Amino acid sequence: MPHPAARLAEVIADQLAHPDTVPGNASRAPGWRQSLAHGIPGIALLHVELAATGRRPWQRAHDWITASARGGLTSGADSHPFYGAPAFAHAAASAADQLPDSYQRAHDKVAASVAGDVRTRLSAAHRRIDRGRLVTLAEFDALRGLTGYGTHLLRRHPDSEELRAVLEYLVRLTAPITDGSEVLPGWWTPTGPSGRPDDRFRGGHANNGIAHGITGVLSLLSSATLRAQVVDGQVDAMKTICAWLDRWRAGTASDPAWPYLLTRSELRRGRRRTSPPLRPSWCYGTAGTGRAQQLAGLALGDTRRQHAAETAVIEALTDPAQLAAVTDRSLCHGYAGLAYVATRMADDAGPATAHRLRQLLPTLLDAVAPPDSDHQTITATLIADPQAGPGLLDGAAGIALCVLAASRGANPRSGWDTCLLV
Repeated sequence: MPHPAARLAEVIADQLAHPDTVPGNASRAPGWRQSLAHGIPGIALLHVELAATGRRPWQRAHDWITASARGGLTSGADSHPFYGAPAFAHAAASAADQLPDSYQRAHDKVAASVAGDVRTRLSAAHRRIDRGRLVTLAEFDALRGLTGYGTHLLRRHPDSEELRAVLEYLVRLTAPITDGSEVLPGWWTPTGPSGRPDDRFRGGHANNGIAHGITGVLSLLSSATLRAQVVDGQVDAMKTICAWLDRWRAGTASDPAWPYLLTRSELRRGRRRTSPPLRPSWCYGTAGTGRAQQLAGLALGDTRRQHAAETAVIEALTDPAQLAAVTDRSLCHGYAGLAYVATRMADDAGPATAHRLRQLLPTLLDAVAPPDSDHQTITATLIADPQAGPGLLDGAAGIALCVLAASRGANPRSGWDTCLLV
C-alpha cells in the first residue's frame, strides 16, 4: 500500500494542472519555458509519470510539453542538458517511451540539433585537452555538460556514434593533467564550484558532486557499462575515479562520507580540513556519491564496493548529525531526494541492504509530508516560495516525482529520472 505522502504528489499535480494557470509568479521567471531544473520541461515530467501510471490524464502532459516548445527552442552554445532543446528532448522522450506514436516525431525533430551540439562540444573539449588547459565544470558536468548529454544519448540513442564519442571523451578526462609543476586529476577546474573565479578556491578545485563533479561521470560510465556500451579505457577510467573517492573518503570505516570538493591546498597537504557533518544529498553528498559507487560496483563486479556504498548510504540516512543538515523537502538536497535515491539503490542492492533501505522510506517520506499534514498548505507554500517554486530540482514537481517513486517503493515508470544519473 502506498505511503500517505503519495497524496501530496497528486495535490501538487492538480495545482499545476495547466501551464497557463500556475499559481504565483514562477511563470514570469527567466527561462521558465525551457528550464528542466526550474520550469516547464521539469513540471511536464510529473504529468508524464502520473499519466504513465494511470493516475492523471495524458492531456495534462501534452499541454505542458506543447507549452515548452511554443515559441521555439534554444540550441547551440546557449543550450545545455537542463535548458533549451536538450531539456525539451528529455521531457519528450519520457512521453515518447510511453506513447511513441504521439511524441516520437517531436523528439526526433530536436534529436539532430542535440547531436550536432554534442559534436561541437566534443571538438572544443578535445582541443582544450590537447592544449593542456584545465577543464570547466560546464564542459563535463551532468547539468550543463557532456555527462548530461551522454546520459540522454544512452537512454535514447545507445548505439550512436555520439554516445561512443562522449564515453571516449570522459575516459580522456580522467587522465592526469599538468598545471605548472603540479600533476592534477584531469577533471580539476580552475574556478570555484560556481564556475567563476573565487578567492576561496585559489588554484581551483576538484568537484565530487554527482550534479557538477566526477561522480556524475562515474555514474554515466557505470550505467553505460551495465548496458554493454564500452569504449577502450572505460573500465580503467572508472577505477581511477573510484580510487580518487577512496583516497579522499572521510568519516569512519563503518560510516564514511565524501567531501563535496577538494581545494588545491588540501591536495598539496594530502588531507582535508575538518568540517561539520555534511548533508547527504543527491547533488553533493553521500546519497549521490554512494549511488554512483553502487553502480560502479555493479558494473565492475566489485561486490565489496557495492556493499560498502549501500552501507554508507544507510548509515548517512540514520545518522542524526547528518540528517540535521537536511533542511528542506527538495529533490536536489532535501528529504524527497534522499527517499528517491534510497528507492533506486534498494532496487539494485543485495537482499539485506535492500530491506534496510526500504525500511528507511517511511521515515524519509514522513519528513516530506508529516502524518496528518495539510497537503494543500504544503503545496501552496512550496509553489509560492521564490527559492523552491514549482520546478524539478528545488521545487514542488521534483518533490512529487520523488514521493511517487518512494511511496510505492518502485522505480519510475516513465524514466523521467535518467537526467539525474542515478
